[in-house]
Amino acid sequence: MCFELRRVGGTVAQLHALSAALVAGPVPARVAHAYQPADRAVVLGSGQPEGTVDPDACAAAGAQVVRRRSGGGAVLVEPGGSVWVDLVVPSTDPLWCADVGQAAWWVGEAWAAALCRTGPGAFEVWKGPMLRREWSALVCFAGLGGGEVTGPGGRKVVGVSQRRTRHGSLFQCACLLRWEPADLLGLLQLAPAERARAGAELAEVALGAGPGHEEQILAHLLAALP
Repeated sequence: MCFELRRVGGTVAQLHALSAALVAGPVPARVAHAYQPADRAVVLGSGQPEGTVDPDACAAAGAQVVRRRSGGGAVLVEPGGSVWVDLVVPSTDPLWCADVGQAAWWVGEAWAAALCRTGPGAFEVWKGPMLRREWSALVCFAGLGGGEVTGPGGRKVVGVSQRRTRHGSLFQCACLLRWEPADLLGLLQLAPAERARAGAELAEVALGAGPGHEEQILAHLLAALP
């Protein structure tokens, strides 16, 4: 069984609506959706309050506000900012795992292999318990969960969130191409001093794989998928 690749373009809101529907009904086979966003948006996790974002700052920056069905903190999605891939497996698939903590390990292993083939650097899959930092409830890439990938210095490069139904598992993956936390923080409701402190601390917890490598990373990921 191999993953079927589907390339999909649209607004971030449209793409998240499509993503949410992937495991809402029967999942007949493995599928990989590679998304190409046409706009920029702050994407909130399912449990984050609407007041997390600054609507005036978002309007001035031309950023929409979108909510995803999976958990975690906020992510800024924009063209060229990350490689966004959804991986879907049926509940009857050998890759489906009942242990939520371990379910995404194979996902991380494929991403780590892809990044190792793309350029220099050591990339590892996090297989420990959920690692929460001060800002991880606010910003997705501040925390670290099972199956996510770190690069040099233990900095997070690939984030993975899960949505599971009786039909299958959806792994929403974002591989950073660049990491500028100030871009996201400037769109959130934070006091100036708090925003400055968050920016300084978050700069050290994540890492971009490098702009312009999207197609190369995607090709290596597809080759590495089981």
